[in-house]
Amino acid sequence: MTELTEPLAAAPTETTADVPAQTIESHALSFSEFVRTRFDWWREQRRDGARSRAKTAYDAAVADFEHRHGEIASAYWCSNVESGVALTHQKRSLPWATPGCTFHRESDWATQNSPDIACELHRCDELAVRAKTVLTGVRQRICMQLVMASAAHLLGLVDARAAHANDAETSAALQQERAALAKAEAYYREAANGQAQMIYFSGMAAVAGAISIVAAVWLTIDWASPVGALIAGAVGAVVSVIQRINNGKFTLDFDVGRPYAFFLGGLRPLIGGAFAMAIAFAFSGGLLHLPVAANEPTNDRRLALLVFSFFAGFSERWAQDTLTAVLPTAHQQPATETAPAATAAQTDGRAP
Repeated sequence: MTELTEPLAAAPTETTADVPAQTIESHALSFSEFVRTRFDWWREQRRDGARSRAKTAYDAAVADFEHRHGEIASAYWCSNVESGVALTHQKRSLPWATPGCTFHRESDWATQNSPDIACELHRCDELAVRAKTVLTGVRQRICMQLVMASAAHLLGLVDARAAHANDAETSAALQQERAALAKAEAYYREAANGQAQMIYFSGMAAVAGAISIVAAVWLTIDWASPVGALIAGAVGAVVSVIQRINNGKFTLDFDVGRPYAFFLGGLRPLIGGAFAMAIAFAFSGGLLHLPVAANEPTNDRRLALLVFSFFAGFSERWAQDTLTAVLPTAHQQPATETAPAATAAQTDGRAP
């Protein structure tokens, strides 16, 4: 356990009543109670003598707290007030899994007269909650370590103010911590977006694979243009997303949770396949015409249809524009048919 503290001489001289060890063991210890117990032990260090009851209570509090939340990896405890922050690592059931991180903070007493520092500590809380909920593995551990470092430095500024440090230096240090928190938030957004992309791609690949298997079985039995277009459109949608991810232009809403990101990814090949099937129906229904000669072999015409279906899934905007372009053509014919009647009416001298 790594602890960042002020020298022992800086501790207050007041004494408090000893906390019996059985009080700690009677219920689940909160972090606030743990901070108070540690502060009592901290003040007892200035006394001469052997092991005190405060030390016994503190040892019991550490054992209980680490049993429920994991090993305390790093911590900072204020010297002049009952406040502190800690980062715990909880081991997973699987030996190769990355330990889960939890950020703990109790600083309301320390920041009563420092609202500017309290605001930044609340940013640490928010970022820690998001990192623990959204991120996993190494990304979560890195982000939580950044949050812990910023929170420890901010509490150090509280101790500096209590020791009547230079206000200008404290303000400059606070600005640096704000910049460090901004970098930590930027890292979180980048890591969360990358993780959401992986979940999104997993959902997309799962649905595209299911579509391909069912459609492939169908096509082995009998060729059907819409079914072939469905496969091509789903593959086109997958390739489109891969290209956007590779170009760094694919951003997701990563705070919605993993199931929703998986669900959105699964919709993408379905949408691409639907547009591809619509294009295939437009070609087979005569609304659109393949740029292939009529005497070309059937296989060549099928390949041309698959190419158009792939582009329909790859670019949904192109598919929409192509289908929309057919509609005005359908409405031009009735207008053309009414033109002779209008001309005849003008010839007879009647108003059109």
